[in-house]
Amino acid sequence: MARARPLPTLLAAAILAVNAAACTPTRAAPTDGAATVVSVTDGDTIDVDYGGAVETVRLLGVDTPETHHPTRPVECYGAEASDRTAELLPAGTAIRLVRDTEARDRYGRLLAYVYRVDDGLFVNRSLAEDGYADALDIAPNGAHAAELARAVADARSAGLGLWGACGGPDVPAR
Repeated sequence: MARARPLPTLLAAAILAVNAAACTPTRAAPTDGAATVVSVTDGDTIDVDYGGAVETVRLLGVDTPETHHPTRPVECYGAEASDRTAELLPAGTAIRLVRDTEARDRYGRLLAYVYRVDDGLFVNRSLAEDGYADALDIAPNGAHAAELARAVADARSAGLGLWGACGGPDVPAR
């Protein structure tokens, strides 16, 4: 004959199940892997097809001048940064996404380092090296922070990209 569980045990199990369901994210973060570029939103944000779903990806470790901010005008070199990202990642480009510590930002965008599959280009670093982006180190996502900061420092001292077009290499860090 089956023995009935005491009410407190059943109640505790029900509470745990409800709490677990409440803490489950509504959209799981994909793991590292292959994706295909759908479109470029701006210099540091792209849309990708990732496992049959379109995800918005925010490139980690870099910050390009704004082009689509809801309350600010287009910033100096914003259009050029967006165009450069579109040149590096045209629609249909096969890429590899590599996550850091946090999967998503507060806007729900997937956070990733982006590599082109055909030649291994580290897109985030390329934007920094060529003066299209400043470094943006937001803990705990700092796997490439030192590398990207060095790339920006070199571009800045050489007056490349935004560092030459937007007031020279003495432009304050954004």
